[in-house]
Parts: sequence; structure tokens; C-alpha cells
Amino acid sequence: MQALSILKPGQAGLTEMAVPEPKAGEVAISIAYVGYCGSDLTSYRGLNPLVSYPRVPGHEIAGTIAALGEGVTGLAEGQAVTVIPYFNCGTCHACTTGRPNACVRNQTMGVQREGAMTGRIVVPAAKVLPVDDLPLRDLALIEPCAVGFHAVRRAGLQEGETIVVLGCGMIGLGVLLGALRVGARVIAVDLSDAKLDIAKKLGAHETINARTDVRAAVSALTGEGPDVVIEAVGAEATFLQAVDMVVTTGRVVYIGYAKAPIAYDTKYFITKELDIRGSRNALPEDFAAVIDCLKANPGAGDLIVSRIASLDEAPSALAEWDADPGAFTKILVDLRAG
Repeated sequence: MQALSILKPGQAGLTEMAVPEPKAGEVAISIAYVGYCGSDLTSYRGLNPLVSYPRVPGHEIAGTIAALGEGVTGLAEGQAVTVIPYFNCGTCHACTTGRPNACVRNQTMGVQREGAMTGRIVVPAAKVLPVDDLPLRDLALIEPCAVGFHAVRRAGLQEGETIVVLGCGMIGLGVLLGALRVGARVIAVDLSDAKLDIAKKLGAHETINARTDVRAAVSALTGEGPDVVIEAVGAEATFLQAVDMVVTTGRVVYIGYAKAPIAYDTKYFITKELDIRGSRNALPEDFAAVIDCLKANPGAGDLIVSRIASLDEAPSALAEWDADPGAFTKILVDLRAG
């Protein structure tokens, strides 16, 4: 079968892979759609220190069960499923304290191990989540949204609080949906008017173009500042902006990875008595919450998906995203003909 591989920085192409068969406790999944993730773009650019080449990307998965390995129960061939794509060790401190998403030996599909940008994959049955009553396409949106939902939980966001979401890419839109689900007031910030329009249509209460004076605009809307800021960009400016604009005694959560060390004036951590938290991957309960959310918002996928490419088009789609990242919110690859 064919697969999309990132062969080396700046080069992606189609390669051949053997068709895998499930062993005991495993499930074979026929892949329908896979979403390109920001980590895939970083790998393509040669900026992901966790990746070796060549690498098959892809961990935002929609598919159907093709075969069950010996001993697998509770699942059936033909079921529509997504996959929890994180593989944890089970023995480190994070794993033994109920936070396997932050496992020190974590391996994510498409990053530290081969991903799903191919016709069929095999994974442990425990990683498979059946999903009913959603379009198959939208199952590929569950994992990236779950990353945003997890950040909202890390923030401890409460009904009636105000949150600023820095970045309206896929993960930022997941934050937006998660924040709306708990009843928060959401202010979305991005450089792209098109992405801000999507955020508004998904329910953002206010939007701000980042080319303006964001701090002044947020102050005008909130007074002393928002209760929570979640950074979903991964840039020095937004890392610093989050601490600057959040209210005294507020919470800042970082999802984005900055590409270089950042120098803070740490007095603000103390004088504002801030809670500053990181957020990594997602937990099964985040996936479940996203599934419920997407069922309650059936038009969300139509707003979020920018392009669907065939497997043959996947290398050029990745190159086009690299050339103009602001033009796309979510690119899906349709593997059904691959």
C-alpha cells in the first residue's frame, strides 16, 4: 500500500508499505481521512527535534475497523473509529499519577513512530474509540480539538469567566469550543481575518486582529484583563503577551511550542501571582467531551476544514501549507482511494 512520507526536511513523497495484520489484542483500521497537524508542518520544515527521517506523519485519524485480532471484544468490523495516538510507558510518574498524556517516554504517531497517512494501520484495541452519529470526515477533527479541550481543563476555566485564545488555528479553535462548552466568554485573537471569521461563526464573543494593539483591545473589553489566556501559537511575542495581558491572579496555559528560548521579566509571575501551566496532548475524557461537542455542533466541521486532498495530492498540499500557513485551518487527506 502507498503512504505519504516526509523523506527529509522540505521533501515529501509517496512510498510503499506492507499491509499490516492485527495480532492478539490489536485492531486493523482502514483509514478514511487523516488531518495534517502543526507537528507535521514542523517536521517538514526540519524543526521538530523529536522526528527522524523518513517519517510517515499523521495522528488525526478517521477510519473504520477492518479486522480484529484475537481476544479483542467490544468492537466490530465496519465500526467508524478514531484513535488515541499517544503511546505511553505506563511506569513513569506521569503515567502512575493519572496523567499519561505527559509520559516522559511518550511516542505519538507520526512523530516518534510511524503515523496513519496510509491506507491501513494496526493499533492496540485500547487506543480505538468507536464514534457513532458523526460524519466520518469529522472524526479526524477529534484529536486536535481534544488537545484544545485539555488545555481548557488545565486552565480550570469556569462558567462566566473570560478567556483570551491566542491563535485560531486548529488547536486554538479546539480551545474555543472547549471554553464555550463550559460557559466562558471567549475573545479570539489571530492575524488572519478569515480565521477570526471562523472563530466568530463557531461562537467567539469577540475577535481581535493581532495586527492591532491587542493589549489595548483586550483591556477595553475586560478592564483589568481576562481570567485566563491560552497560547496556541508558539511564538515569542504571544508567550510574553499572555503574561502581560492576563488579570492579576489569573491563569496562563501554553500549548504552543516556542522555537527558541524566551526571556521573561519574572517579576510579573510574582507581583501578579500568576498560575502558569503547560498543556500536552489529551486524555480519553477530552476525546469524549469533543465527540459530544461535535455532535451538538454539526456544522463545525464545514467551517474548520479548509481543504481535502487525495493521497496523490498530499505532498503538494503539505508544500502549499508550508508556503502559506495562514491560508489553511485544517487540511485533510482522503486515503480511501490510496
